[in-house]
Amino acid sequence: MKRTIIALACVALAGPALAQSLGEKTGVNSALGVAPSTADFVKQVAISDMFEIESSKLAQQKGNAQEKSFAQQMVTDHNKTSTELKGLVNDSKVQATLPTALDSSHQSKLDKLKSATGKDFSSDYNSYQVSAHEEAVSLFERYAKGGDNAALKDWAGKTLPALKHHLDMAKNLGKAPSVGQSK
Repeated sequence: MKRTIIALACVALAGPALAQSLGEKTGVNSALGVAPSTADFVKQVAISDMFEIESSKLAQQKGNAQEKSFAQQMVTDHNKTSTELKGLVNDSKVQATLPTALDSSHQSKLDKLKSATGKDFSSDYNSYQVSAHEEAVSLFERYAKGGDNAALKDWAGKTLPALKHHLDMAKNLGKAPSVGQSK
């Protein structure tokens, strides 16, 4: 019993030292609609942008015409958001550390895409794009509503419509265009 209490105390005390809070890492914050901390938000956005850019560069080489077009838009837009986020951090408007590499989860997805071809590539890329943009929309919505840094909160709110559009586009990947139907 004593060991359990000591272990829990160590975990609780180490929490702030971790790069990402347990609530954000496990998805609990998302499920509860809780805003991420500024450090978590910056880390997740930077990793998401890196993944979007790298996976979309692969799609520009391996994807079908629809995926290549989508991928070009993702590379352009996520380079822009990466630059904006770096600007906020570098201008000292946001106190956070930007990660320089993907986390293991995103790296394994990228590695899978690197080795995939044809329909396997398309299936994985399309699926990853939908889930990545669903996560990004949730992350940005939660921070825009309840974030604790005014400049970052404002930026999250302004960036959200583009992410929602990306999600809609991602959901349409692999679907044949509608003929004779107006939207």
